[in-house]
Amino acid sequence: MTRIKLCGMMTPEDVKNASGLSPDYIGVILSKGFKRSVDPDELPSFRENLKEGIPLVGVFVDEPVNYISYICSRGLIDMIQLHGDESDDDVLTIKTLTKKPVIKAFKITSKEDINKAENSHADLVLLDAGTGAGESFDWSLVTGIKRDYILAGGLDTYNVYDAIKKLHPYGVDVSSGIETDGKKDMGKMAEFIRKGRSE
Repeated sequence: MTRIKLCGMMTPEDVKNASGLSPDYIGVILSKGFKRSVDPDELPSFRENLKEGIPLVGVFVDEPVNYISYICSRGLIDMIQLHGDESDDDVLTIKTLTKKPVIKAFKITSKEDINKAENSHADLVLLDAGTGAGESFDWSLVTGIKRDYILAGGLDTYNVYDAIKKLHPYGVDVSSGIETDGKKDMGKMAEFIRKGRSE
């Protein structure tokens, strides 16, 4: 069964609502400057609303290794997602320092990008059109990829079923596609989960 990651939670209520739907992962953005950024000091209240057994993924964009390591040392996130221009050496360093699983995001524009993803030392790779772009990339580029991946970029309740049926990814990731007027929409989250698990 394809794993589902609901990302970009902005409030404890978002986490509570998302948790009630039992996705496989829930994500929060811990780098400043994005419209869904969350202050790390809010993480305890997020965890209080997180259903047991669902990993909380902290998303970082080109952050210093020491900052990521510090956040992990507080025991508030379960996995790390690197969504910037981090190198493979950075991935290895962060895995070693934090002892946490790492997801590395790759912006896919060519087969060369797929090759980089295939050779990454990350525990999982996420294939996207960009950093929170809310747009799909050319899915034909994924044909023949030799490792499990999480599909992201432009997914919503209308296309997630077809994406899974066509590509059979390890997982799917959604943020803007489960929002209405910039806020998480419980109905859309539920519909995304339903369609994502119907294949």
